[in-house]
Amino acid sequence: MKSGIAASKGYAIGKVIIKSHQEIKVTDELITDIKGEKEKFLSAVEETKRQLEKLKEQTARSMGEEEAEIFEAHMMMLEDCELVDAIISEIEVNHFNVIKAVSQATDRFIAQFEAIEDEYLRERAADLKDVRNRLMANLTGNSVDFKIDEENIVVVAHDLTPSDTAQLDKNKVIAFLTDVGGRTSHSAIMARTLEIPAVVGMGDITSSVKNGDKVIVDGFTGSVIINPGDDDLEIYKKKINEYQEELKDLKKLVSCETRTKQGKRIYVAGNIGKPEDIYQVIENGGDGVGLFRTEFLYMDRNSAPTEEEQFESYKFVLEKMGDKKVVIRTLDIGGDKTLPYMNLPDEMNPFLGYRAIRLCLDQKDLFKTQLRALLRASIYGNLSVMFPMISGVQEFLATKEIVEECKRELDEHGVVYSNDIEWGIMIEVPSAALCAEELAQYVDFFSIGTNDLIQYTLAVDRMSEKVSYIYNPMHPAVLKLIKMTIDGAHKHGKWVGMCGEMAGDESAIPTLVEYGLDEFSMSASSILSAKKLIMVL
Repeated sequence: MKSGIAASKGYAIGKVIIKSHQEIKVTDELITDIKGEKEKFLSAVEETKRQLEKLKEQTARSMGEEEAEIFEAHMMMLEDCELVDAIISEIEVNHFNVIKAVSQATDRFIAQFEAIEDEYLRERAADLKDVRNRLMANLTGNSVDFKIDEENIVVVAHDLTPSDTAQLDKNKVIAFLTDVGGRTSHSAIMARTLEIPAVVGMGDITSSVKNGDKVIVDGFTGSVIINPGDDDLEIYKKKINEYQEELKDLKKLVSCETRTKQGKRIYVAGNIGKPEDIYQVIENGGDGVGLFRTEFLYMDRNSAPTEEEQFESYKFVLEKMGDKKVVIRTLDIGGDKTLPYMNLPDEMNPFLGYRAIRLCLDQKDLFKTQLRALLRASIYGNLSVMFPMISGVQEFLATKEIVEECKRELDEHGVVYSNDIEWGIMIEVPSAALCAEELAQYVDFFSIGTNDLIQYTLAVDRMSEKVSYIYNPMHPAVLKLIKMTIDGAHKHGKWVGMCGEMAGDESAIPTLVEYGLDEFSMSASSILSAKKLIMVL
């Protein structure tokens, strides 16, 4: 038996087909025809764009508009002036051949993404690798298309790019396994959309199986049985049937209110990173959006988004959710999330430094642009705004003063906005949790960001292999801070949500319900399972 990361739920029994990895040779050969090499590059860019447009259309038909947006993001990467200029500079300045130039420049950007602590953001490196591979294949005349003609196939690969996954035919491919990858990669997300099991990060699955092997894939435990015996086959055939029935039952909960056995109404919302993610929240019966990570609007571009661009994004999400609550987090940049156009300082401890609300309070113009866009969009739905990394009352009051400045500016120009916006804070700094009762007198709500709260409380970098074992959401100190936050808020009649990974952890949900948490926000794919669990508590 082999094991890895359970990236998409489900069971499958099928035949292995290994996707071979095409290695493109990169040479150190220098060139003299700079103009010709640049033309090769620009021609390959145009061909890559045409392929991505076709793939986007194909994905929209087979999976939906939301999933197809990944290829719009890929096209934006190809058009990114910083990346294009970096590649051309390698040709012009270093006289690198175009393959070497693309490899050198993209590898630098990929390394920057892979160094990010946030798992969701770190996985964006896979998108850039996908773009690079397609671009280099077009430069060398190779094909990156990946098609399966047989049925009942389990695809095994070192890695599957979003392009690979988008081409999987659900009628033929019933699961996939990879050596590398994580739960938040686009491939894993697409597997969940296709509702086929996937196990990633297996290390050496490509060398552990051969074409034609029969395998059992357990997308719940992340385990794989190679060439199983009759007993295992019977066990998993039964599990497959039971799971199909369970999925039918879960779909019935899409329009149901989530209440505990004692009748308490609990809201189960979705986390989103970009406007189009809202479709999956709606499809899975989300009670709203508990976290809109707005920093994604600022990334993969050469300058900050304008007020109008942000306004349109916020308006889109608010209109789609109707009267359901949408909690939008203001810019949370810094720490492991940097923007090339902001020239953030190098710091010894960036997670304890110039980031999130600290950056926004210092760069008021940047912050006010976002706040004005939020205020303008507020009339199109049920908006709540929360500020990240608040450590005490004075920070919140300083932030609210800037909000009032923005309101006065809009008033002067006759721009309307809602007076019913809730203004809350993330509880992710231990000092905020310890002062929750005092803070609750000023804010409208709390949202507990457990990823950072756990990290700061236990003094552990969860991405460090040497100490990640200390990262424990159920540590008594973490639980005390969560309970203190909920009790402090409720004492003043304020509601409390949770938008960190812990909110979707089924082993933690019963404790959080017992503590009185009012809202759980998680990845859209976890919403229905969380609803089901809460309704039996």
